Parts: sequence; structure tokens; C-alpha cells
Amino acid sequence: AMTAAHRSGCPINACLEIFGDSWSLLIVRDLLFFDRRRYGDFLAAGEGMATNILADRLKKLEDSGIVTRKRDPLDARRLTYALTEKGLDLAPLLVEMIVWAAGYEKTSAPPAQVRAMTRDRDAFIAALRARVRAAFA
Repeated sequence: AMTAAHRSGCPINACLEIFGDSWSLLIVRDLLFFDRRRYGDFLAAGEGMATNILADRLKKLEDSGIVTRKRDPLDARRLTYALTEKGLDLAPLLVEMIVWAAGYEKTSAPPAQVRAMTRDRDAFIAALRARVRAAFA
């Protein structure tokens, strides 16, 4: 079901409108693979994202139902972000992107992790989902 008005009914267009910019999938990556949860964590990720861009992309991902935010239980002044089930459903896409890029480009992806992804994608993704759910519970 479409959750927002899109330029067209094309499924690729719908995906691009939600996370087809240069930053949104990096935020999803950070939540999925690196357990980053706070605004400052995303800024420190290394890609040099500007604060206004980060705020905009987090809002867009939240509005699209990819991430959720809540007050940090240890410090109510801070917000934490987590992937929703809809966001977790992006795991197979990111795994495929990592495997593809590692096969054709020089990347920093750990070779053992890429081998695990390649050897048994379903098991890798299931373990990844379980870890993320536990970390953000």
C-alpha cells in the first residue's frame, strides 16, 4: 500500500522518493550495522553529513515509517532512533548492495562479513534482524 503520494506508481520510483538520496540509506546502515542511535552518532559516522541534512533525512525516514524516535531512557533530553519493522525489511537490500559493491569496488566491508553474507544470506539477515531488535528493545 502506498503511504504517501508519489510521482508515479512505479515501485522503483517509490523507493527512490523515500531513500534515494545520498544520505538516507547511510542512516539505515548506521542503525542496522553499527548500532548508532543518536543524532551525534550519525554525524560522527565519517561521511561528513551536514546537520541540516541529517535532521531532514531523519524526519523524512520517520515520516515514511522507516525509523522511529523516542526519548533516551537514560537522558530524557536526548532522542534515540531505531528502525521500525518496515526499516528492518531493508536489510536484504543493504546486504545485496554490500555484496555487489564488495565484488566490484574497493570497500571497507570486512571480508569475513561479506563471505558470511554471500554464503548464507538468509541466515545472515535473520541474525542481523535479531541483533538489531535486541539492541533497540
